[in-house]
Amino acid sequence: MVIECVVMSFAKVSQNRVSQALSAVVKNTQTLIRFESVTPSQGGAIDWLSNELTVLGFDCEQFECEGVTNLIAHINFDQTGPCVAFSGHIDVVPAESGNWLSPPFAGNIIDNAVYGRGAADMKGGVAAMLGATKSLLSNTENKKGRFYWLITSDEEGEAEYGSEVIAARLAKNNIQLDGCIVGEPTSSTNVGDTIKNGRRGAISSRIKVHGKAGHVAYPQNTINAAHIAGNIVNCLSNLTWPEDEPSSKTTLQVTGININNVIDNLVPSECEITFNVRYSHGYTSRSIKHCISAALSEYAQHLEVEWERACEPYYTAPTNGWSLLQQLEHTIYAQTGSYPVLSTSGGTSDGRFYANQHTQVIECGVKNSTIHQVNEHVPIDDLLKIEAIYTDLLARIFSYK
Repeated sequence: MVIECVVMSFAKVSQNRVSQALSAVVKNTQTLIRFESVTPSQGGAIDWLSNELTVLGFDCEQFECEGVTNLIAHINFDQTGPCVAFSGHIDVVPAESGNWLSPPFAGNIIDNAVYGRGAADMKGGVAAMLGATKSLLSNTENKKGRFYWLITSDEEGEAEYGSEVIAARLAKNNIQLDGCIVGEPTSSTNVGDTIKNGRRGAISSRIKVHGKAGHVAYPQNTINAAHIAGNIVNCLSNLTWPEDEPSSKTTLQVTGININNVIDNLVPSECEITFNVRYSHGYTSRSIKHCISAALSEYAQHLEVEWERACEPYYTAPTNGWSLLQQLEHTIYAQTGSYPVLSTSGGTSDGRFYANQHTQVIECGVKNSTIHQVNEHVPIDDLLKIEAIYTDLLARIFSYK
């Protein structure tokens, strides 16, 4: 108890010492953290953000879908330039109990970092986007194009009523994005060292293996579901993926082998296998299903296969025309002195809902080393760096040349 009081006192002292010198991006990160927006609740965060963007001159449309709050905001400079969006989410995963250095929704500053649930994923990114947007709109002369903000409170959950609904609403209104910058935390060691120009798809499966029970002393009268399951696991773990490219590799991981059998002299008649596939943009969920069905065809008569939670991949390749990827690479080099590594690793993201043959989607954000953890935090210097990257990028995108 004494230790907790000392830690809290230190946090307050640390916060008081820097409060006078805090930049807007830090204060806005703290403000967003203090909204307890555990998915799918917005907790007031989107209300606040909508007001901030309205003051800047954006037309804001806020709407709910099955308890999820979504925001589409836009401002037009002219019709000749690109149509580009910032995309993000303000919902967070629950703040599990543990040794938090300060309350998870307090947004306190400790050792020059903002602590709290969502600091890195991705309220810090949203705050940096807001700072960059304010810089862009401080002078609207010689600006071209259309600028959107697309924000949801349903990314950390099932993502059924968030960005997917926003994308459908844009399509219904014949709004086609040329580019979309997603503020997910993508950096590894230093801000800007890694960006995502795509994400692998994901799909889970549950295979129920049906055999025939019987006494272990007479296996000739049985069909051992566990033995079949072992062959299936071996087959799955040795699959190859010839459609992969060097930049994106497909992986399959068996996540469970379950037999409901507590008797040691009974051949099991049932066994369940669960697995997950993270697949490259060389495949679709349909082709993944086909590959696995073909590989397991000799066992088909014993199997019942269920597929779950398919998330399609996306990939933004370098292009010779207008290139969001190239502009971001040049921006990061200008701000950090190094070009970023391109990656498609990690889990899925809302970028998949906006990516298509026309819309280029790139994810770029702060470091992801503490996301979803106790004491999630983002260093103040990192907030300033990502804000500078976003500011430079917007200037490149929307300025006449």
